[in-house]
Amino acid sequence: MNFVTAKRPESTTVRHGVALMTAAALLTPIPDALAKILGENYGVPVAVIALARFIFQMFSVLPLLLAFGGWTVLRVQNLGLHLLRGVLLAAASIFFFAALKAMPLADAIAIFFIQPMTVTILAVVFLQEAPDLRRIAAVLAGFGGALMVIRPNFVMLGPVATLPLICAILFAIYLVLGRHLSKVDSTLAMHFYTGLGGTVSLGAILAIGSLANIMDFHLIKPVDSSVWTLLVVMSLFASLIHLMYIQAYRLAPAGLLAPFSYIEIVSAIGLGLLLFAEFPDPLKGLGMAIIIGSGLSLRWTDRSITQQNSAPIA
Repeated sequence: MNFVTAKRPESTTVRHGVALMTAAALLTPIPDALAKILGENYGVPVAVIALARFIFQMFSVLPLLLAFGGWTVLRVQNLGLHLLRGVLLAAASIFFFAALKAMPLADAIAIFFIQPMTVTILAVVFLQEAPDLRRIAAVLAGFGGALMVIRPNFVMLGPVATLPLICAILFAIYLVLGRHLSKVDSTLAMHFYTGLGGTVSLGAILAIGSLANIMDFHLIKPVDSSVWTLLVVMSLFASLIHLMYIQAYRLAPAGLLAPFSYIEIVSAIGLGLLLFAEFPDPLKGLGMAIIIGSGLSLRWTDRSITQQNSAPIA
């Protein structure tokens, strides 16, 4: 009886983590869809959309910082690398929002999901993690699936179809850096400095873009109240979802939660159909399925290898 009672809180905590992860994955395409509406319907420059999200990200974490240790939480060992993560995420956001203006929501998100495969490659190259045959097979399959999604878009859009691919690579570098920095610095500090680095870099980009009169990098003041409303709602959703992910990973193991992130593609297909009358054709659908399958395989392989490496030696 005592054994069952002792296990129940842990089981409940894990279930809460899974529920949060599932909800976050289902909600994630919403701010992306709002960004697509802002870019397509209202002509808001992609850098302005990204800047709004970063400003809200930076300030949304301040109450948590004050609640969990105050300003001392912001002490980090390598400020430059934290700010660099913000710059990388800002660049990734620009590429992704530019893609959303030109291509279906589900396509862009599906191509972006080659990110786990890219992280695997970067971890082998820069973190000196041992390559594994199963990982290599999953990476190749994932890239093959991405090409199946990219190809029809490339025929229609040209090089623009590769924008989510560039976004995924930049985001993968951001994650690898985060994996390195999380060993010594707090999650809240990382969240804040990412927002700060992104805000400063996007501000500089918008200043240069305004002087050079580059449309997608031109600072404009939204005059339509609908635009202000969409920017605020999009940013609030993005900040809330980010915090939901953080809390989910605190409550449950990463290996258990990772597969639930692929629910995002299903949600993106539903939103794309509902808001933009977009539905993937059979070739794109097959490519998305391959990306999901290879990503799940990669997560399972990483989990199995971790368990083997942590097993006690007889």
